[in-house]
Amino acid sequence: MQQESRRLPVPPFDETTAWQKVRMAEDAWNTCDPERVASSYSIDSRWRNRSEFISGRLEIVEFLRRKWNRELDYRLMKSLWAFHNNRIAVRFAYEWHDDSGQWFRSYGNENWEFNEAGLMVRRLASINDMPIALENRLFHWERGPRPGDIPGLEELGL
Repeated sequence: MQQESRRLPVPPFDETTAWQKVRMAEDAWNTCDPERVASSYSIDSRWRNRSEFISGRLEIVEFLRRKWNRELDYRLMKSLWAFHNNRIAVRFAYEWHDDSGQWFRSYGNENWEFNEAGLMVRRLASINDMPIALENRLFHWERGPRPGDIPGLEELGL
């Protein structure tokens, strides 16, 4: 197996390091850069995303390319739900539109498991999509990490 580098913070997590891991994941996903996002996962990482089962970093990259070709103007917020040792649970919401211009807010939960190097080895995601009107959008920032002055899920009542 190819040697992988460490991805700080590493387990076991405390509240501070769990929140750091959540925000780092949010920031990476908001770049919509499949290779950057995939670099946080182990080479043999396993996912369940909705009804799709994904195995390995190469499949992750391909999945993310398909996702962001379909989910346009993607903006994501994540929030820590729980943590223990090498596992973190998050809830999230993201907004996007399809190629017809219909906007959606997708809600979900993820369970994450990390190896000793701080790379995610398992990601289990359950997600529901809700069509929204353009005027009901809440996530307004340029592509990339969410600016610090934008409220999080709790502040937005999500």
